[in-house]
Amino acid sequence: MIDDSTRALLDSLGGVEAAPGSLAGVVVVDVTRVVAGPYCSMILADLGATVIKVENPDDPDYTRTFPPLLPREGEEPLSGFFAQFNRNKLGVTLNLKSPGAAEVLDRLVARADVLVENFRPGTMDRLGHGYERLRTVNPRLVYAALSGYGQSGPYRLRPAYDNSAQATGGLWSMNGEAGGDPTRVGTIIGDLAASLYGVIGILAALRHAEQTGEGQLVDISQQDSVLTLTENAVVAYTADGVVPKPLGNEHPFVRPYELFPCRDGFVFFGGYTDKFWRISCETFGSAEDWAENPDLHAMAIRFDADVYRERVRPMVVRWFADRTKAELEALAGDLVPLSAVKDIGEVVEDPQIAARGMIIDTDYPGHGSLRTFGSPVKLDRTPPHTAGLAPDMGQHTAAVLRDFLGFSADDVEALHAGGTV
Repeated sequence: MIDDSTRALLDSLGGVEAAPGSLAGVVVVDVTRVVAGPYCSMILADLGATVIKVENPDDPDYTRTFPPLLPREGEEPLSGFFAQFNRNKLGVTLNLKSPGAAEVLDRLVARADVLVENFRPGTMDRLGHGYERLRTVNPRLVYAALSGYGQSGPYRLRPAYDNSAQATGGLWSMNGEAGGDPTRVGTIIGDLAASLYGVIGILAALRHAEQTGEGQLVDISQQDSVLTLTENAVVAYTADGVVPKPLGNEHPFVRPYELFPCRDGFVFFGGYTDKFWRISCETFGSAEDWAENPDLHAMAIRFDADVYRERVRPMVVRWFADRTKAELEALAGDLVPLSAVKDIGEVVEDPQIAARGMIIDTDYPGHGSLRTFGSPVKLDRTPPHTAGLAPDMGQHTAAVLRDFLGFSADDVEALHAGGTV
């Protein structure tokens, strides 16, 4: 439920409204930058939380300069990258190094349910804003810290990026062409995974805080997060001593379950179960493909690497060679796991993506329309709100200080003059 001061703040902002979401009334202080952190708080904002993004007025989130850039005459261009990960937030400037920052941050924290930061461990403590101090300001505060290696352990103070997590979490070593060099996963999977686990941890901690009045530290490591995405790699090593290597488009043991060429591109085909294999033989091939290969009816036989390479894979390649992606999907997309491998242009225009509301158009005055991804979380009673704008830097500073935190007009002017905000 939204309290009176939060409602007063939102009302004072005119066009900014709280989404009628499951997290309506939850206030989040977001002191993160780039992706691991901003994406986490954006998900909370989509679900209805009031998220206050805090940026240093002298050193703002540098993704504001990341491409693609939407120009606006006489104004700074808008970064589509920044906008996608910071929608639905209020923008406030605050120099956490300033002597006057503690009073402002403490008032924010006292009113907040959650604080999210993604500095290197120890940074907030050195600034005087660490968890142990802030929990005295608000004992029910959920303090989420996202970092490369977490708040404990021998690597905790190391600087890290997404690639650091892919490298040290094991994923990089497993990805790439068979027999070739390891290849990074083609997206910032470490940042994104840490943000998603951050949301899960925050929601769990919020439930505990609501029941007990006790907040807690949510400690999320990018390395930890990537490790959990390595499927069977850990048990393959601990149980059998197998160190997974790059396999290209193949699965470690499930076959067929990979990329196959067709007339105009590639498809994924995963007809590996006995049921799907029979349907595939009857649909793509001929009665003979099923009837004349009774030994291939058993999934365990098809999983054998030599049998697969010499007999099964050539059969599938023959099935697909003269058909287009669209023809294959039309023929069997509803029968077996078969999907066209689509580039991002095809995905954006995909009818299933459209039906799920996963591409949204947001009008940024002066910049034009920006199309970004929507929310994969579908709730029938409190659906996510994804149409909100990302804030200009410091756009809502005065309103937050005055209407939410109770600073006078003279106080706000003094904070500006002193470089605190």
